[in-house]
Amino acid sequence: MKRIEAIIRPTKVGDVLAALEKVGHPGVMVSEIEGHGSQKGVEHQVRGKTYKVALLTKKKIDIIVKDAEADKIIQAIQKAVSTGEIGDGKIFVSSMEDAVRIRTGESGDKAV
Repeated sequence: MKRIEAIIRPTKVGDVLAALEKVGHPGVMVSEIEGHGSQKGVEHQVRGKTYKVALLTKKKIDIIVKDAEADKIIQAIQKAVSTGEIGDGKIFVSSMEDAVRIRTGESGDKAV
């Protein structure tokens, strides 16, 4: 099993959910987070004054998938969120040791 974490622009959540539905993966968790990457925030100019916003609001999408599905899920997310500009986000992939469905006690791939 793989855990896919995607840090994306808040405006792209709907696009990702539609892309995941299209490839047949409905299970997803979405969280609102704050942070910054290598650009270390952005500067906004309001009424002639410049303000630095160090922490930008992003959305984090967590998905647990079977190993065989990981590549198609990653490609679907990347295609849905890519604008080609700074701030598109990142996708992190890690191995999951186990998962347990609480209601039935199923574990491993059956729980996903």
